[in-house]
Amino acid sequence: MEIINYFEILLIVAGTGIGILVGYTIRKNIAESKIGSAEEMAKKILDKAKQDAETIKKEKLIEAKEEVHKLRSEAEKENKERRNELQRYEKRLLQKEENIDKKLNSLELKESNLNEKLKSIVKKELEIEEIKTKQIEKLESISGITSEQAKEIILSNTEKEIRHEMSMMIKEIETAAKEEAEKKAREIIAYAIQKCSADHVAETTVTVVNLPNDEMKGRIIGREGRNIRTLETLTGIDLIIDDTPEAVILSGFDPIRREIARIALEKLISDGRIHPARIEEMVEKGKREVEAAIKEQGEQATFETGVHGLHPELIRLLGRLKYRTSYGQNVLKHSIEVSYLAGIMAAEIGADVKLAKRAGLLHDIGKAVDHEMEGTHIEIGMDLLRRYKESKEVIHAMSTHHGDYEPQTVEAVLVTAADAISAARPGARRETLEVYIKRLEKLEEIANSYDGVDKSYAIQAGREIRIIVKPENVTDEGMHLLAREITKRIEDELEYPGQIKVNIIRETRAIEYAK
Repeated sequence: MEIINYFEILLIVAGTGIGILVGYTIRKNIAESKIGSAEEMAKKILDKAKQDAETIKKEKLIEAKEEVHKLRSEAEKENKERRNELQRYEKRLLQKEENIDKKLNSLELKESNLNEKLKSIVKKELEIEEIKTKQIEKLESISGITSEQAKEIILSNTEKEIRHEMSMMIKEIETAAKEEAEKKAREIIAYAIQKCSADHVAETTVTVVNLPNDEMKGRIIGREGRNIRTLETLTGIDLIIDDTPEAVILSGFDPIRREIARIALEKLISDGRIHPARIEEMVEKGKREVEAAIKEQGEQATFETGVHGLHPELIRLLGRLKYRTSYGQNVLKHSIEVSYLAGIMAAEIGADVKLAKRAGLLHDIGKAVDHEMEGTHIEIGMDLLRRYKESKEVIHAMSTHHGDYEPQTVEAVLVTAADAISAARPGARRETLEVYIKRLEKLEEIANSYDGVDKSYAIQAGREIRIIVKPENVTDEGMHLLAREITKRIEDELEYPGQIKVNIIRETRAIEYAK
């Protein structure tokens, strides 16, 4: 049984192997047949691809040949156009060369003609010079003078004519300019004066203190005069006690000391206790009150004029000007007035109003201490303003108001004009009779010192001088020169408030009598 089974198994295995072998053979045959068909197909595809490639190659070659032909045609066309253009340029250049040659030939011909003409002109000029020389010699022999003398005569006559015409022209221009300038200046000054309302003040060197009764005079004098001596020593002011009823006169040139003495005396009178110790105490109180009043007056002046930012010491010096006078005019009121006037005129002509007002207010600041320091009030004022850091413009504007320095700015001229207006108005200033008469005499003496002056008269309280000249010695043109010379000399030699008008009169009369 076992052997049978073994053989069965072998048969099964053998059958299986044969089946596998048969299947393999079949599959191999199928694969080979497929490979053969695939190779044939691939060969066909390759043949077809080669044919297509050849076709595309031929087409591209044809297109390239066509493109090359096209580019070659365009290049040939462009070359042909450029050749034509070059030919045109060559023709034009040839034409220009021909034209230039023609012009050169014509220029050479003209040059030769010009040379001939120049030679003829030179020849003619020489002939003319010979003729001119002969004519001049003949004229000199006829007239009896040389050509140089004739030139001098002609030039002299021409110079006289030109001088006369220039003088007349200058006179006309000056007259028109003066009329216009005076008209405009009058309008501005009148407007400024109308807007500025100021007191007419004239102060003296004495102060009167009223007493309640005449018995107070004895108490002021004191035992053996000790009270009055103490008061005079402490204040530096003279007390004049005379027969004037119920009044004591304080006399002194220093207004501040006089004010201190007045305050101290009034306090002593109201208190009733008058003795040296009490006098000393009241004088100290008076000094403090005056110092406080000085500061207040300075601040009030800056407030009224609208000038701000001043140094405190400058404000104090402004306050001191309340107790300073010039020709009887209060200097602080004068400074405020100048500030107003300068500011108004600056506004009218478009100048710097603040600068003009500031310089106008400070223009006389030197007078606050001019009795304590050497130098003019202008130099002292300039030093003070430099010390307290005022601007150069303000210093320059205040320094020119008496003509010590030439004004370089409009504001400086305005301050000078405002100072003259404030000082010259009626009632503003006064001077002693002796000084006034001497000034008038000096004014007439200056005018009479010039040749050709017949008579001179100082009129209008010295504000005008009328000068009558001899018509045979002074011409119409010479009058203007004479007026300028006299004006300049008056400015240099005289001191006067305001301005002086120089009026020259030239008159020619013909008188006959019918009999």
